[in-house]
Amino acid sequence: MSNPPKYLIVGSIEPCSGKTSSLLGLARQLRQRGLEFAIGQPLVPAVSLSDSPELNEAEVDFVAQQLQLSGDRVQAPVLTLSPDRLAKRLQGRDTTDYTQQVRDLPSPDVELVVWEGPTSLSEGRSFGLALPQMAELVDAGVLLVIRYHSMLTIDRVLSAKAQLGDRPLGVILNNVPLGELDEVQSRVQPFLEESGITVVGVLPHSALLRSVSVEDVVRNLKAEVLCGKERLDLMIESIQIGAMSVNSAVKYFQQSLNTAIVTGGDRTDIQLAALETATHCLILTGHHLTPSDLVLNRAEEVEIPVISVERDTLTTVEILDAMFGRTPVREPMKLDYIYQMAQEHLNVERLLQMLELGNPG
Repeated sequence: MSNPPKYLIVGSIEPCSGKTSSLLGLARQLRQRGLEFAIGQPLVPAVSLSDSPELNEAEVDFVAQQLQLSGDRVQAPVLTLSPDRLAKRLQGRDTTDYTQQVRDLPSPDVELVVWEGPTSLSEGRSFGLALPQMAELVDAGVLLVIRYHSMLTIDRVLSAKAQLGDRPLGVILNNVPLGELDEVQSRVQPFLEESGITVVGVLPHSALLRSVSVEDVVRNLKAEVLCGKERLDLMIESIQIGAMSVNSAVKYFQQSLNTAIVTGGDRTDIQLAALETATHCLILTGHHLTPSDLVLNRAEEVEIPVISVERDTLTTVEILDAMFGRTPVREPMKLDYIYQMAQEHLNVERLLQMLELGNPG
């Protein structure tokens, strides 16, 4: 390529907005259009729910792996955030000029460089690597993935635009409730467009993308798998607590699909009732109380994993609740869904127009 590449930073204004999933879907669309691009993540957050090294890798490394990008199309991180790193910065023991390191990143021979940005507009500012600062360094366009809460979300988008100045700005409105899709497309999207913000996509809420696998649950709860080890790939979309009478429990459990049912290790009646519903995992709490053979045999028959944790029910539920929407996307069914949603709901042509890039395909 004779001309220097354009830059695009894909960021967000709050954690758990779907930034990495959107980046993956977008990159897949760019590749299908024949656009030559590279990816990078100058600032890597160190926060993760997982102790597993393969899940703590920089997200762009996973994106590169999924898209089979060659090594020269993946830029190495400049900084990984951590409490220790921040403490050294505040104490004056880290005086590294990270902005210069960003400037010194090799410029790949491509049309577009896509960076995954921080989780907010302020993250990384102590190091000169907040999203607006990075955008200024390389004169990048910005694509913000916005988790849609209500129409009040508009004010946060306008505030972000004010912080970014005249820089080209696009947004993906993510996690829009199905009942509000028409309103967002007919009222919110035109308003943002009139405000100089390119709406690249409106993505509906997905219980699947916010779900967690039984394997993730086992890892984060440090649980013992009592049976069903071959079904740890099942996905959990919600939690139910079994702490009532059996008759009430059956009606309660039947209200949801793809759930994890949490109950005491001594509640054989509730455990058996749970196994007759569409649960994807039975979680037994309380000092590794061993369930009866009747429960384990039935669980094997219906192929439902049963796991045991030492924690009490309340603590277990709190940990589970914090996992939803926060675990890295790795499961094949999630990846397939991301690609499908990107194809159906992302207007990549509008993004390329915003960046003043020609249509390669």
